[in-house]
Amino acid sequence: MPPKVKPLALVAVAAVSALALAGCASTSATPAATDDNLFSLVSSTNVYGDIAQQIAGDAATVTPIIASAAQDPHGYEATAGDQLTVQSADLIVSNGGGYDSFIDTMIDASGSTAPVIVAAEYSHSWPGDEADEHTTDSLEDEPHAEEEHDHDHIEGFNEHVWYDPHTVEHVAEAIAQELSTQLPDQADTFAANLESFESQVADLEASLDEIKAGHEGEAVFYTEPVPGYLVAAAGLENATPDEFSEAVEEGQDVPPATLLEAKTAIESGDVKVLIANAQTGGAETTQVIDVANAQGIPVLEFTETLPDGETYIQWMQENVAALAGALTK
Repeated sequence: MPPKVKPLALVAVAAVSALALAGCASTSATPAATDDNLFSLVSSTNVYGDIAQQIAGDAATVTPIIASAAQDPHGYEATAGDQLTVQSADLIVSNGGGYDSFIDTMIDASGSTAPVIVAAEYSHSWPGDEADEHTTDSLEDEPHAEEEHDHDHIEGFNEHVWYDPHTVEHVAEAIAQELSTQLPDQADTFAANLESFESQVADLEASLDEIKAGHEGEAVFYTEPVPGYLVAAAGLENATPDEFSEAVEEGQDVPPATLLEAKTAIESGDVKVLIANAQTGGAETTQVIDVANAQGIPVLEFTETLPDGETYIQWMQENVAALAGALTK
Protein backbone atom coordinates (compact mmCIF):
# COMPACT_ATOMS: atom_id res chain seq x y z
CA MET A 1 0.00 0.00 0.00
CA PRO A 2 1.39 3.48 -0.86
CA PRO A 3 2.41 5.63 2.11
CA LYS A 4 -0.26 8.00 3.35
CA VAL A 5 -0.09 11.60 2.15
CA LYS A 6 0.62 14.03 4.97
CA PRO A 7 -2.57 15.84 5.99
CA LEU A 8 -1.69 19.23 4.54
CA ALA A 9 -5.11 20.24 3.32
CA LEU A 10 -4.05 23.56 1.76
CA VAL A 11 -1.26 21.95 -0.19
CA ALA A 12 -3.60 19.23 -1.38
CA VAL A 13 -6.21 21.72 -2.54
CA ALA A 14 -3.59 23.74 -4.37
CA ALA A 15 -2.30 20.66 -6.11
CA VAL A 16 -5.75 19.59 -7.19
CA SER A 17 -6.50 23.14 -8.34
CA ALA A 18 -3.49 22.97 -10.61
CA LEU A 19 -4.85 19.83 -12.17
CA ALA A 20 -8.21 21.49 -12.70
CA LEU A 21 -6.61 24.49 -14.39
CA ALA A 22 -4.71 22.11 -16.63
CA GLY A 23 -8.01 20.78 -17.90
CA CYS A 24 -8.15 17.49 -16.02
CA ALA A 25 -11.52 16.08 -15.04
CA SER A 26 -13.78 18.84 -16.27
CA THR A 27 -16.83 17.34 -14.53
CA SER A 28 -16.99 17.10 -10.78
CA ALA A 29 -19.27 16.98 -7.79
CA THR A 30 -20.97 20.11 -6.54
CA PRO A 31 -19.35 21.08 -3.24
CA ALA A 32 -21.32 20.17 -0.16
CA ALA A 33 -23.81 22.66 1.23
CA THR A 34 -22.26 25.65 2.94
CA ASP A 35 -24.81 25.58 5.80
CA ASP A 36 -22.59 24.57 8.72
CA ASN A 37 -25.63 23.23 10.56
CA LEU A 38 -26.53 20.75 7.83
CA PHE A 39 -24.91 17.32 8.06
CA SER A 40 -22.71 16.61 5.02
CA LEU A 41 -22.47 13.07 3.68
CA VAL A 42 -20.13 12.43 0.74
CA SER A 43 -20.06 9.25 -1.36
CA SER A 44 -17.60 8.14 -4.00
CA THR A 45 -20.34 7.36 -6.56
CA ASN A 46 -24.01 8.13 -7.06
CA VAL A 47 -24.81 4.48 -6.25
CA TYR A 48 -23.82 4.95 -2.62
CA GLY A 49 -25.15 8.49 -2.73
CA ASP A 50 -28.65 7.23 -3.40
CA ILE A 51 -28.43 4.48 -0.77
CA ALA A 52 -27.24 7.05 1.77
CA GLN A 53 -30.00 9.48 0.79
CA GLN A 54 -32.64 6.80 1.30
CA ILE A 55 -31.44 6.40 4.89
CA ALA A 56 -30.63 10.04 5.71
CA GLY A 57 -33.72 11.61 4.15
CA ASP A 58 -33.76 15.36 4.76
CA ALA A 59 -31.27 15.16 7.62
CA ALA A 60 -28.20 15.44 5.40
CA THR A 61 -26.87 16.87 2.19
CA VAL A 62 -25.59 13.92 0.15
CA THR A 63 -22.96 14.66 -2.48
CA PRO A 64 -21.58 11.94 -4.78
CA ILE A 65 -18.19 12.63 -6.35
CA ILE A 66 -19.03 10.47 -9.38
CA ALA A 67 -22.51 11.71 -10.25
CA SER A 68 -22.83 10.69 -13.89
CA ALA A 69 -22.48 7.61 -16.08
CA ALA A 70 -20.12 9.69 -18.21
CA GLN A 71 -17.51 9.58 -15.44
CA ASP A 72 -15.31 6.50 -15.02
CA PRO A 73 -14.47 5.73 -11.37
CA HIS A 74 -11.43 3.67 -12.41
CA GLY A 75 -9.56 6.61 -13.89
CA TYR A 76 -11.23 9.58 -12.27
CA GLU A 77 -9.08 12.64 -11.53
CA ALA A 78 -10.26 14.80 -8.66
CA THR A 79 -10.84 18.55 -8.88
CA ALA A 80 -10.35 21.27 -6.30
CA GLY A 81 -14.12 21.27 -5.74
CA ASP A 82 -14.04 17.54 -5.03
CA GLN A 83 -11.27 18.03 -2.49
CA LEU A 84 -13.20 20.71 -0.65
CA THR A 85 -16.31 18.52 -0.65
CA VAL A 86 -14.43 15.64 0.95
CA GLN A 87 -12.64 17.95 3.39
CA SER A 88 -15.96 19.29 4.73
CA ALA A 89 -17.72 15.91 4.97
CA ASP A 90 -19.15 14.64 8.24
CA LEU A 91 -19.45 11.09 6.90
CA ILE A 92 -17.96 9.42 3.82
CA VAL A 93 -19.14 6.28 2.02
CA SER A 94 -16.77 4.61 -0.42
CA ASN A 95 -16.68 1.31 -2.27
CA GLY A 96 -13.10 0.30 -1.43
CA GLY A 97 -11.19 -2.67 -2.76
CA GLY A 98 -9.26 -0.40 -5.13
CA TYR A 99 -12.34 0.60 -7.11
CA ASP A 100 -12.51 4.26 -6.09
CA SER A 101 -9.02 5.01 -4.86
CA PHE A 102 -9.45 8.66 -5.86
CA ILE A 103 -11.53 9.27 -2.74
CA ASP A 104 -8.99 7.52 -0.51
CA THR A 105 -6.34 9.87 -1.86
CA MET A 106 -8.50 12.90 -1.14
CA ILE A 107 -9.29 11.71 2.38
CA ASP A 108 -5.60 11.27 3.14
CA ALA A 109 -4.58 14.55 1.53
CA SER A 110 -7.23 16.59 3.33
CA GLY A 111 -6.51 15.13 6.74
CA SER A 112 -10.23 14.43 7.12
CA THR A 113 -11.26 12.81 10.39
CA ALA A 114 -14.78 11.96 9.19
CA PRO A 115 -15.84 8.32 9.63
CA VAL A 116 -15.54 6.29 6.42
CA ILE A 117 -17.88 3.41 5.62
CA VAL A 118 -16.10 1.10 3.15
CA ALA A 119 -18.71 -1.00 1.37
CA ALA A 120 -16.36 -3.74 0.15
CA GLU A 121 -15.54 -4.69 3.73
CA TYR A 122 -19.17 -5.72 4.29
CA SER A 123 -18.97 -8.35 1.54
CA HIS A 124 -18.78 -12.06 2.40
CA SER A 125 -16.01 -12.23 -0.20
CA TRP A 126 -13.81 -9.65 1.52
CA PRO A 127 -10.42 -11.33 2.14
CA GLY A 128 -9.72 -12.33 5.72
CA ASP A 129 -12.93 -10.94 7.17
CA GLU A 130 -16.52 -11.93 7.88
CA ALA A 131 -19.12 -9.52 6.54
CA ASP A 132 -21.64 -10.37 9.26
CA GLU A 133 -19.26 -8.94 11.85
CA HIS A 134 -20.05 -5.51 10.35
CA THR A 135 -23.62 -5.28 11.58
CA THR A 136 -25.47 -2.52 13.35
CA ASP A 137 -24.72 -4.13 16.73
CA SER A 138 -20.98 -4.28 16.13
CA LEU A 139 -20.97 -0.68 14.95
CA GLU A 140 -22.48 0.37 18.26
CA ASP A 141 -19.31 -0.82 19.94
CA GLU A 142 -17.05 0.70 17.31
CA PRO A 143 -19.20 3.25 15.49
CA HIS A 144 -16.60 5.09 13.48
CA ALA A 145 -15.57 3.33 10.35
CA GLU A 146 -12.12 2.49 9.10
CA GLU A 147 -9.31 5.00 9.52
CA GLU A 148 -7.09 3.09 7.11
CA HIS A 149 -8.18 3.02 3.48
CA ASP A 150 -7.20 0.37 0.95
CA HIS A 151 -5.97 2.05 -2.21
CA ASP A 152 -5.06 -1.03 -4.24
CA HIS A 153 -7.05 -3.52 -6.27
CA ILE A 154 -7.14 -6.84 -4.40
CA GLU A 155 -6.27 -9.81 -6.59
CA GLY A 156 -9.16 -12.24 -6.92
CA PHE A 157 -11.70 -9.98 -5.20
CA ASN A 158 -14.67 -8.67 -7.20
CA GLU A 159 -14.94 -5.10 -5.97
CA HIS A 160 -18.33 -4.44 -7.62
CA VAL A 161 -20.12 -5.17 -4.35
CA TRP A 162 -23.10 -2.87 -4.97
CA TYR A 163 -24.42 -5.64 -7.26
CA ASP A 164 -24.78 -7.80 -4.14
CA PRO A 165 -28.06 -6.94 -2.33
CA HIS A 166 -26.87 -8.65 0.86
CA THR A 167 -23.78 -6.45 1.03
CA VAL A 168 -25.83 -3.34 0.27
CA GLU A 169 -28.14 -4.19 3.17
CA HIS A 170 -25.15 -4.27 5.55
CA VAL A 171 -23.89 -0.96 4.15
CA ALA A 172 -27.30 0.64 4.70
CA GLU A 173 -27.26 -0.61 8.30
CA ALA A 174 -23.82 0.93 8.81
CA ILE A 175 -24.98 4.27 7.39
CA ALA A 176 -28.04 4.29 9.66
CA GLN A 177 -25.92 3.47 12.70
CA GLU A 178 -23.33 6.14 11.99
CA LEU A 179 -25.99 8.76 11.31
CA SER A 180 -27.71 7.81 14.57
CA THR A 181 -24.42 8.18 16.42
CA GLN A 182 -23.79 11.65 15.06
CA LEU A 183 -27.42 12.82 14.95
CA PRO A 184 -29.04 10.97 17.87
CA ASP A 185 -32.17 13.16 17.92
CA GLN A 186 -33.11 11.72 14.52
CA ALA A 187 -32.24 8.09 15.22
CA ASP A 188 -35.88 6.98 15.00
CA THR A 189 -36.18 8.49 11.53
CA PHE A 190 -33.04 6.73 10.35
CA ALA A 191 -34.32 3.43 11.77
CA ALA A 192 -37.63 3.83 9.94
CA ASN A 193 -35.87 4.74 6.69
CA LEU A 194 -33.59 1.73 7.07
CA GLU A 195 -36.56 -0.57 7.63
CA SER A 196 -38.21 0.73 4.45
CA PHE A 197 -35.01 0.34 2.44
CA GLU A 198 -34.40 -3.18 3.73
CA SER A 199 -37.95 -4.12 2.75
CA GLN A 200 -37.16 -3.05 -0.81
CA VAL A 201 -33.91 -5.04 -0.75
CA ALA A 202 -35.93 -8.06 0.39
CA ASP A 203 -38.20 -7.62 -2.65
CA LEU A 204 -35.12 -7.48 -4.85
CA GLU A 205 -33.78 -10.69 -3.32
CA ALA A 206 -37.19 -12.33 -3.81
CA SER A 207 -36.98 -11.51 -7.52
CA LEU A 208 -33.55 -13.12 -7.66
CA ASP A 209 -34.93 -16.20 -5.86
CA GLU A 210 -37.59 -16.49 -8.57
CA ILE A 211 -34.86 -16.62 -11.21
CA LYS A 212 -33.00 -19.19 -9.16
CA ALA A 213 -36.10 -21.37 -8.86
CA GLY A 214 -36.49 -21.56 -12.62
CA HIS A 215 -32.95 -21.32 -13.94
CA GLU A 216 -30.49 -22.46 -11.27
CA GLY A 217 -27.24 -23.73 -12.76
CA GLU A 218 -27.72 -22.12 -16.18
CA ALA A 219 -24.66 -20.40 -17.63
CA VAL A 220 -24.10 -16.68 -18.11
CA PHE A 221 -21.12 -15.07 -19.84
CA TYR A 222 -20.11 -11.58 -18.68
CA THR A 223 -17.35 -9.56 -20.28
CA GLU A 224 -16.38 -7.99 -16.94
CA PRO A 225 -17.13 -9.10 -13.37
CA VAL A 226 -19.43 -6.10 -12.77
CA PRO A 227 -22.66 -8.18 -12.46
CA GLY A 228 -20.95 -11.18 -10.86
CA TYR A 229 -22.65 -10.97 -7.46
CA LEU A 230 -26.09 -10.51 -9.00
CA VAL A 231 -25.57 -13.49 -11.31
CA ALA A 232 -24.46 -15.65 -8.37
CA ALA A 233 -27.43 -14.52 -6.25
CA ALA A 234 -29.72 -15.67 -9.05
CA GLY A 235 -28.21 -19.15 -8.87
CA LEU A 236 -26.53 -18.85 -12.26
CA GLU A 237 -23.07 -20.06 -13.27
CA ASN A 238 -20.30 -17.91 -14.69
CA ALA A 239 -19.07 -19.26 -18.03
CA THR A 240 -16.45 -16.56 -18.60
CA PRO A 241 -12.75 -17.52 -18.50
CA ASP A 242 -11.22 -15.56 -15.62
CA GLU A 243 -8.36 -14.38 -17.82
CA PHE A 244 -10.85 -12.85 -20.27
CA SER A 245 -12.87 -10.78 -17.79
CA GLU A 246 -9.75 -9.70 -15.88
CA ALA A 247 -8.02 -8.49 -19.05
CA VAL A 248 -11.09 -6.56 -20.22
CA GLU A 249 -11.57 -4.96 -16.81
CA GLU A 250 -7.92 -3.87 -16.67
CA GLY A 251 -8.04 -2.52 -20.24
CA GLN A 252 -5.48 -5.06 -21.41
CA ASP A 253 -5.40 -7.19 -24.56
CA VAL A 254 -7.01 -10.59 -24.19
CA PRO A 255 -4.53 -13.35 -25.07
CA PRO A 256 -5.53 -15.10 -28.33
CA ALA A 257 -5.90 -18.49 -26.60
CA THR A 258 -8.19 -16.96 -23.97
CA LEU A 259 -10.27 -15.20 -26.62
CA LEU A 260 -10.67 -18.52 -28.45
CA GLU A 261 -11.70 -20.18 -25.18
CA ALA A 262 -14.30 -17.47 -24.61
CA LYS A 263 -15.76 -17.82 -28.10
CA THR A 264 -15.89 -21.60 -27.76
CA ALA A 265 -17.78 -21.26 -24.47
CA ILE A 266 -20.37 -19.01 -26.09
CA GLU A 267 -20.74 -21.31 -29.10
CA SER A 268 -21.15 -24.40 -26.91
CA GLY A 269 -24.88 -23.92 -26.55
CA ASP A 270 -24.65 -23.76 -22.75
CA VAL A 271 -24.55 -19.96 -22.38
CA LYS A 272 -28.04 -18.49 -22.03
CA VAL A 273 -27.20 -14.77 -21.68
CA LEU A 274 -24.21 -12.51 -22.33
CA ILE A 275 -23.83 -9.40 -20.15
CA ALA A 276 -21.54 -6.55 -21.22
CA ASN A 277 -20.50 -3.35 -19.45
CA ALA A 278 -22.34 -0.48 -21.15
CA GLN A 279 -19.71 2.04 -20.03
CA THR A 280 -16.63 0.32 -21.42
CA GLY A 281 -15.76 -1.85 -24.39
CA GLY A 282 -13.07 -2.97 -26.77
CA ALA A 283 -12.30 -5.17 -29.74
CA GLU A 284 -12.48 -8.41 -27.77
CA THR A 285 -15.79 -7.41 -26.16
CA THR A 286 -17.22 -6.64 -29.58
CA GLN A 287 -16.06 -10.02 -30.87
CA VAL A 288 -17.75 -12.05 -28.16
CA ILE A 289 -20.95 -9.99 -28.50
CA ASP A 290 -20.90 -10.73 -32.24
CA VAL A 291 -20.55 -14.45 -31.50
CA ALA A 292 -23.46 -14.29 -29.07
CA ASN A 293 -25.63 -12.49 -31.60
CA ALA A 294 -24.77 -15.08 -34.23
CA GLN A 295 -25.84 -17.82 -31.81
CA GLY A 296 -29.10 -16.03 -30.99
CA ILE A 297 -28.00 -15.50 -27.37
CA PRO A 298 -29.57 -12.43 -25.69
CA VAL A 299 -27.08 -9.65 -24.94
CA LEU A 300 -27.66 -7.34 -21.97
CA GLU A 301 -25.75 -4.21 -20.98
CA PHE A 302 -25.30 -3.28 -17.31
CA THR A 303 -23.71 -0.09 -16.00
CA GLU A 304 -21.41 0.63 -13.07
CA THR A 305 -23.08 3.85 -11.96
CA LEU A 306 -26.69 4.79 -11.32
CA PRO A 307 -28.66 5.97 -14.38
CA ASP A 308 -30.00 9.51 -14.10
CA GLY A 309 -33.36 9.81 -12.38
CA GLU A 310 -33.41 6.33 -10.87
CA THR A 311 -32.99 5.00 -7.36
CA TYR A 312 -30.68 2.13 -6.52
CA ILE A 313 -33.64 -0.23 -6.02
CA GLN A 314 -35.30 0.77 -9.30
CA TRP A 315 -32.03 0.26 -11.15
CA MET A 316 -31.37 -3.17 -9.68
CA GLN A 317 -34.96 -4.32 -10.25
CA GLU A 318 -34.60 -3.31 -13.91
CA ASN A 319 -31.39 -5.31 -14.17
CA VAL A 320 -32.99 -8.34 -12.53
CA ALA A 321 -36.07 -8.07 -14.76
CA ALA A 322 -33.87 -7.85 -17.85
CA LEU A 323 -31.94 -10.92 -16.74
CA ALA A 324 -35.13 -12.87 -16.06
CA GLY A 325 -36.55 -11.89 -19.45
CA ALA A 326 -33.39 -12.88 -21.31
CA LEU A 327 -33.31 -16.30 -19.65
CA THR A 328 -36.82 -17.10 -20.85
CA LYS A 329 -36.11 -16.33 -24.52
